[in-house]
Amino acid sequence: MRVSKVSMLAGFMIAFTLIFELAAHADEANQMTKFTFSQPVQVPGRVLAAGTYEFQLVNTGSSLNVVQILNATGTEVLATYDTIPTERTGYNDPIAVTVAEPTDGQPAAIVSWFYPGMETGHQFLYSKQVQRELAQDTKATLVGEHGVMVNSDANGVGN
Repeated sequence: MRVSKVSMLAGFMIAFTLIFELAAHADEANQMTKFTFSQPVQVPGRVLAAGTYEFQLVNTGSSLNVVQILNATGTEVLATYDTIPTERTGYNDPIAVTVAEPTDGQPAAIVSWFYPGMETGHQFLYSKQVQRELAQDTKATLVGEHGVMVNSDANGVGN
């Protein structure tokens, strides 16, 4: 039986639920956001197991494009990444994450992350080979509303 990309994405979206817990706006400088993944996800060079993680900016003094991924309690740095700024169209208020679903059975890859109220987000940098592969994969933009991740083409989400 042949499964279309749309069917695969729909099934993936059902299985891949993200729940956001946004810290108080006092953390706006570092954009700290908690993500709970129900399925493993990829970031450059690593697969994060299902679970809760904190994403935040690191103030290096020279760049606002360094993202750290920490454990659920924020006590252990798991990874640090250079990112590049990326702009989003529409949805400038909620948290948003763009993921690519590889067709080779690998976990979904986080492509970019946007903090609420920010039009500029953070695009993760993958190797050139992985970037070429991700460019061909089905992508979805997941938007956090009231603490729950939703994906609705009716609302213009999911590109």
